[in-house]
Amino acid sequence: VFSGTTCTGGEATAVVTRIGMHTEIGRIAALSQRGNPTPSPLELQVRRVTWIIAAISFVIGAAFVPAGVAAGLGLGAALTFSIGLIVANVPEGLLPTITLALASGVRQLARRGAVVKRLSAVETLGSVTVICTDKTGTLTQNRMRATRLWMLGEEVDVRDAGSDRRTQLLVDSGAACTTAEPASSTQPDGSGDPTELALLVLAGDRGALLSLQDRASRRRGIFHFDPHVQRMTTIDTETAAGQGPPVLAVHTKGAPESVLPSCAAAMRVDGGESRLDDALRATVQQVLDEYAAQGLRVLAVARRQLPTTADVPVERATAEADLTLIGLVALLDPAREAVPGAVAQAHRAGIRIHVITGDYGPTAANIARQVGIGDAASPIVTGDELDQLTDAALDALLGRGDEIVFARISPEGKLRICEALQSLGDVVAMTGDGVNDAPALRHADIGVAMGRSGTDVAREAATMVLTDDDFATIVAAIGAGRQVFDNVRKFVLYIFAHAVPEVVPFLVFALSGGAVPLPLTVLQILAIDLGTETLPALALGREPAEPGAMSRPPRPRGTGVIDRALLVRAWLLLGSVSAVLVMGGFFLTLLRAGWHPGDPTGPGTVLHHAYLQATTMTFAGIVACQVGTAFAARTDRASLFTVGLWSNPLLLWGIAFELAFTAAVIYLPFAQDVFGTTGLGVGQIAVLLPYPVLVWGVDELARWRQRQRPG
Repeated sequence: VFSGTTCTGGEATAVVTRIGMHTEIGRIAALSQRGNPTPSPLELQVRRVTWIIAAISFVIGAAFVPAGVAAGLGLGAALTFSIGLIVANVPEGLLPTITLALASGVRQLARRGAVVKRLSAVETLGSVTVICTDKTGTLTQNRMRATRLWMLGEEVDVRDAGSDRRTQLLVDSGAACTTAEPASSTQPDGSGDPTELALLVLAGDRGALLSLQDRASRRRGIFHFDPHVQRMTTIDTETAAGQGPPVLAVHTKGAPESVLPSCAAAMRVDGGESRLDDALRATVQQVLDEYAAQGLRVLAVARRQLPTTADVPVERATAEADLTLIGLVALLDPAREAVPGAVAQAHRAGIRIHVITGDYGPTAANIARQVGIGDAASPIVTGDELDQLTDAALDALLGRGDEIVFARISPEGKLRICEALQSLGDVVAMTGDGVNDAPALRHADIGVAMGRSGTDVAREAATMVLTDDDFATIVAAIGAGRQVFDNVRKFVLYIFAHAVPEVVPFLVFALSGGAVPLPLTVLQILAIDLGTETLPALALGREPAEPGAMSRPPRPRGTGVIDRALLVRAWLLLGSVSAVLVMGGFFLTLLRAGWHPGDPTGPGTVLHHAYLQATTMTFAGIVACQVGTAFAARTDRASLFTVGLWSNPLLLWGIAFELAFTAAVIYLPFAQDVFGTTGLGVGQIAVLLPYPVLVWGVDELARWRQRQRPG
């Protein structure tokens, strides 16, 4: 027994041969602890964005101090405005927006059946380039049912199978070698391994169903299924035809390639036995390959009657020697209906899919082809073949771009495949359900455990747990991850764009040597950054997925939230257009009042009211441009009309709050005293009305031109 084994009944005396990290649990723990957890791509990018913003803010703020002093400001005033510039460039909503976007993704995935245990993992999902998936229960329904029986010289459909002695012996022996509990009134679906449940259903259809208690009362020994030897054996008492004293019989079931080497004979049609020579083994292998090519899972069932004076074997090798092959049971586990569509969607998204399973290679390959993974030329690599590959050969195999079926793979092999893919630069999502899968789940970029069939150890090691065990949920999660990354970029674009019209007024003031009065005050900047900006920015974090998000290839691991294209769009397009409009409104208001460069505008002067209106126009103009930028930022390439003007109601509510807050700052008397604003007339408001449309329209035109370019 392994440490950590749960005893459900009986008692035993054991000798401890391994302790601590030398036990089987210790070995798995050591594999799980290899290496250190690495930050997610988003965590790395947020750190990079933070440093970029900090550097830009500091440089601009430091540069303004001497410029402000040269323009005639005192050192104290220059420092104050420098701090204002730094504040203008700091995105106060960055962290709450990212957190909200991730939390929204987690909530969305939970509704789809995927429970994410770490917020940043949602974005990592969007970077996935390779999915390594199990077959049974993930690609298939994990609802096995026996469809065909093969015995030497005879093949029968289970629906047509008679009740001859050999067929009954095959059915009874298969059912005896199980520990599952059949369906009952308290457990309509039964409990236990789906393969064993299928054998119990097969026996029940022929009136030979034994309850778990009946099987336990007859059982004298058991060698549980071992993933390394791929078979299970029980020693049971039985009575021939219900007469005579009970005898001991060994029943073995498992993978044919594992059971056949333990067999010395095969049962004939007449009930006798024939030596299992090379010719018969070749016949069995041919049948096995035919079934596997049809996507059927095949179990070999064998037995041996022990002499009446024999003791119960205590060693596996002794119990499983000189068996007689009764026949093969072919089982069908249909593919999930949603899987082919999900696989096609993953392929459109540029994601490769490898199947890693403990099942027979041709069977797994057939199921893979049924759902669209690989083709007839795709390689099948067994666990033994994988063990013989060097690291360089494995890298070359995985680097070819084929979708591969890995069959009869051990836990070490699964971990090795994961690490090899990561060394090639892939972002790996790995599925698993057993204790042995924990190391691979732990080391994958995204470990995906099965919630229904998975063990506690697998769920603990994984990053995401599927409550429905469905492959389609993984693909949906990848789409949510891409949506989160896109939304973070939209937020960054939004805050970078309106930083330009906030900085330009200070530059105009400094470069004019004070001849142009300061178009924007520090408190007005704070009103923008802490008041009008926050809710629309947060709403962009809840933006629905843009059309085509799952039709583009995965972004490289090192791709940043901020890139050249984003900066060009934010600063040179949206920011510049906004700055021109904002400064135009400022100068238009002053010039209408008869202002000339250098004229005094301080308190008590003739132009002071006009100056207050001009700074208020600057403040209101930035807010108006923010509205246009928010709509422009909703899509990266697609037209706004493809996502719908009203498809993000949170953004509309955010803009409504933004406008209400702006009106309060402009028209409430106490706010006017605090922020240095004054009421605007109808004509001035009419000047501001086109600002949002102009900002959005210029960007919409640029995106239209981008879509016209080939590629």
